[in-house]
Amino acid sequence: MVSKRIVAVGGSDAGISAALRARELDPDSQVTVVVADAYPNFSICGIPYYVSGEVGHWSDLAHRTLADLKATGMQVHTDTLATGIDVAAKRLAVRDADGRADELPYDALIVGTGAVSVRPPIDGLTGPEALGPDDGVHLLHSMGDAFEVMRTLTERRPKSAVVIGAGYIGLEMAEALTTRGLHVTQIEALPEVLPTVDSELGALIHAELTAHGVDVLTGTTVSAVTRERTGDLLRVQATGPDGRTFTRSADLVLVVVGVRPDTTLAATAGARLGMKGAIEVDEYMRTSLPDVYAAGDCVETHHRLLGKTWLPLGTTAHKQGRIAGENALGGRRWFAGSLGTQVVKVFDLVAARTGLREHEARAVGRGWAPATTASRPDDHKAYFPGATPVSIRVTGDTDSGLLLGAQLVGRRAAEVAKRVDTYATALFHGMPVDGVSDLDLSYTPPLGSPWDAVQIAAQAWMSEHHLDVQRRMLSSF
Repeated sequence: MVSKRIVAVGGSDAGISAALRARELDPDSQVTVVVADAYPNFSICGIPYYVSGEVGHWSDLAHRTLADLKATGMQVHTDTLATGIDVAAKRLAVRDADGRADELPYDALIVGTGAVSVRPPIDGLTGPEALGPDDGVHLLHSMGDAFEVMRTLTERRPKSAVVIGAGYIGLEMAEALTTRGLHVTQIEALPEVLPTVDSELGALIHAELTAHGVDVLTGTTVSAVTRERTGDLLRVQATGPDGRTFTRSADLVLVVVGVRPDTTLAATAGARLGMKGAIEVDEYMRTSLPDVYAAGDCVETHHRLLGKTWLPLGTTAHKQGRIAGENALGGRRWFAGSLGTQVVKVFDLVAARTGLREHEARAVGRGWAPATTASRPDDHKAYFPGATPVSIRVTGDTDSGLLLGAQLVGRRAAEVAKRVDTYATALFHGMPVDGVSDLDLSYTPPLGSPWDAVQIAAQAWMSEHHLDVQRRMLSSF
């Protein structure tokens, strides 16, 4: 085999996974990774726990050290910006921290530029006079962002914070800042926090935040963030669900309202863009450009139930990067698809989801007749101390009985993350809701029941939506 020159752009999940896979399969390959900052292979998902103090030092967030990466035989160029792709000549233009320009030749290029934080159109956050970290206003999507937040916490010693956004990162940061002793106000424009789950479950997370001292304002739109003329105090102006405008003062403001795919490098070179402006790729992670692959948060995602979508997740980026690295060497591995399986811890509660919610399934246009059943089985046998209920919402097709999705909220000890994985596995293999009851799951009274909570919830769905079908099937014999 002739060794190939593989260049990967991006030092996060997709780029590093691609590079590692290429080195693993072909130790003679020349693999180079171009990283825009000085932190390759760091866990961005772990930043809230560094901010909270639960992770002692920022270096602990490294999946692998720079020395570990170089020990595999790959070259890693940190603090180096990829500025352009010459598709015809197969060369990547780069610029280092000192401004020196260079070109890296490649046989295959992998773009893993990820996503960037959305800066919402709020007065004070956009334009040349926009407030930033020096004013105590922060975005959060990189190690650099994390260091700026920590600088504010260390130097200003804030006592209060406003978190704009109540998605996954917003919730984790509300907990992190509360853990550090700040009084936190969380503002969400939608009717309930964690809008990726049904509002009934979001309300449970809302209550958990409130129980830990977080002021939660939902259905509330922020219109301006300003800094007082004297001192460091910030003022957040917002309009509540009743239409009344009010202000909240804070020492720190964190804006975490989502991300968008970072596609400038690939798009400028002529790559086609698809869903939500993400890079269009096929199942082999090939872009529309010859010998250029892409993976991670910058690309479209194949969803096993939805089809093409854009769904930025670290787990997906790892898988896609690994596939891109293999195929860049000439392999033919394909991405099997995502189900959007996600989980978040908020104080002592854990919320998780996989597959589709009822309204999402209805919108797909596959002729499904989706319905959802809610249940609250205990996480283990009630006679053993410490049993707690897990709120589970199962969605299935009432015509075929096909499992379409599941959502869970329960206490941290209730193994919610592993239980959603059971549903994710069933969904991956196209199982009916009734098939969940056939799974051979483990049981001991301190940890579960003869029918696990995921099976009891599936049986509740069957009783509500498919029992008549089963009766008709039995009567036909």
